[in-house]
Amino acid sequence: MVVSTVVALGVLALRHAGYLETWELAAYDWSLQIAPKEVGLSPSVVVVGISESDIQALNHWPLDDSLLAAALKKLLEFGPRAIGVDIYRDLPVGQGHQELLTTLADNPNIIMVMKFGGAAQASVLPPPTLMGTEQVGFNDVLVDRDGIVRRALLFLDDDAKVAYSFALRLALHYLRKEGISPQPDPVNSQYMRLGTTTFRPLEPMDGGYVALDARGYQFLVDYKHTDDAFRSYPFAAVLSGQIPREAINDKVVLIGVTAESVPDVFHTPLSSRSASDHQNTYGVTIHTHVVDQILRAALTQARPLVTWTDKQEAAWIIVWALAGGLIGMWVRSAWRFSLMAATGVFVLALLVEFLFVRGIWIPFVPPAMVWLTSAALITAYISNEEREQRALLMQLFSRHVSPQVADTIWEQREQFFDGGRPRSQKLIVTVLFTDLEGFTAVSEKMEPKALMDWTNCYIDAMAQEVMRHEGVVDDYYGDAVKANFGVPLARQTEAEIKQDAINAVACALDMENAMNKLCTVWQERHMPRVRLRIGIFTGPAVAGSIGSAQRLKYTTVGDTVNIAARLESYDKALSETTFGNSSCRVLIGESTLHYVADRYQTVPVGLLSLKGKDTKIAVFHVLGHIEMASREMKWEEQIS
Repeated sequence: MVVSTVVALGVLALRHAGYLETWELAAYDWSLQIAPKEVGLSPSVVVVGISESDIQALNHWPLDDSLLAAALKKLLEFGPRAIGVDIYRDLPVGQGHQELLTTLADNPNIIMVMKFGGAAQASVLPPPTLMGTEQVGFNDVLVDRDGIVRRALLFLDDDAKVAYSFALRLALHYLRKEGISPQPDPVNSQYMRLGTTTFRPLEPMDGGYVALDARGYQFLVDYKHTDDAFRSYPFAAVLSGQIPREAINDKVVLIGVTAESVPDVFHTPLSSRSASDHQNTYGVTIHTHVVDQILRAALTQARPLVTWTDKQEAAWIIVWALAGGLIGMWVRSAWRFSLMAATGVFVLALLVEFLFVRGIWIPFVPPAMVWLTSAALITAYISNEEREQRALLMQLFSRHVSPQVADTIWEQREQFFDGGRPRSQKLIVTVLFTDLEGFTAVSEKMEPKALMDWTNCYIDAMAQEVMRHEGVVDDYYGDAVKANFGVPLARQTEAEIKQDAINAVACALDMENAMNKLCTVWQERHMPRVRLRIGIFTGPAVAGSIGSAQRLKYTTVGDTVNIAARLESYDKALSETTFGNSSCRVLIGESTLHYVADRYQTVPVGLLSLKGKDTKIAVFHVLGHIEMASREMKWEEQIS
């Protein structure tokens, strides 16, 4: 939680500083591009474009007032609800200026544009006869820092007057017939409502924006139609009367420039997908998108995009940071991390797009960043911790257990480690001690190197048998070996404890076989032969690590260990009796016999007294597997 929270706060700080704005707006564009579009052509809006071919046919630019007046008169014959002219006419152009002014004054459904300007931009006035009337709207376009138009305006003010946008004027003229006019929102009277839809003004920190210049009354353009979803006719077709009446009747008609030579083009989220010839969107087309959106909001309750509050977005980002941390704690392998990371980003993208289609813009980039960063950091931290634990594990066990046992210990490390060290625990173990009889006398007669080679040969053979029988070599004491069966993972059932005892006795008998082979080799090399004593006892013991951080040792302590050691050295005077012709003597306690009596043939030897305890321990000599021991006894009887 600490790591995930720190990551979330770091990303939130980056976001608040504006470093993520470009990426978040790119994610917004992506969401808008793949969102489903309205099917078919827009039913309410028509575009009349003055194309490059129109300009060439007229053989001059700008358009004369007389031609513009003639086009307006032709369109008025078809009964449009409103006509918007996205061409400045603050000054006369060519002939027919008075005719144009008269046409504008006589037809209140014609809306002309002006430029509000401000800051570094100059203002452009409307035609003189329309000054101060409702037939004027500003056509200022809001361009984000990356050059893309994502926002539109409904109103602007300069503290002296409030101006309506070109698109809003056209939409309101259309909506009058539907009985819809601007109303204050019943909850917040500062918000404008059309029909049942409220337009909430965009704030400086909404969505992916940071310190946005939110002056005026702004909203996000949804671009529900593609640019080619609006009926479009050439200007020449209007002059020649080649447009069908039904295409114009009862519609909003926008007249504007669609010629490449006239610089009235912009980038939008839809046009920014590629660098094709159609990358740019004409200004009149952008106004058409806005008019269409306002009409849809008023008539079909298609509300503009809204955003979450800052607190909601922060909570959303923190949740993904915590989720990434949880994944980091669960995932171990690189391929699984990659799969889960990609799956998380994919699910996040689906959720973002799902809400976007329903009119809610939520962050994508910050939660994706915290998801991946938290997961990566936690995975790296846990991987490093696991490397340290594995190194400690290998230090304690790698040379003393079989690979299978080592793998089992690692798989169940959660129940084995505590605070970075093996957890101390009380469990039932079977302890095995071995020692060489007469080692001291032998060692005094051998050269140092020969002695060490001889001893290592013996120790290596015994250790191999312990590991082969799933035991753990605990320690070496000169010529002695201590091994544990049933550690370091606690046995939970009697069957598991029994198997440990069986493994220990089987290991002892195989040690005897290994010792016989060693004695044969030593005899051939004229090296001394010795005999092996083994003591085995089963019972409770405490297992854990002792030593410093630099030098840890995993061992077992308790009465069970002491008894096993005493069994190994029990009544050395009986060695000749208990060894017989063998090179190994295996003595076990009664608790071990309880588990192996059905597998191995034993004979009682005596009772073992323990210092400080009244109870004596019965001692048994292991002859071998029951079937094999029976055969040997029958053979001895026949000989005798």
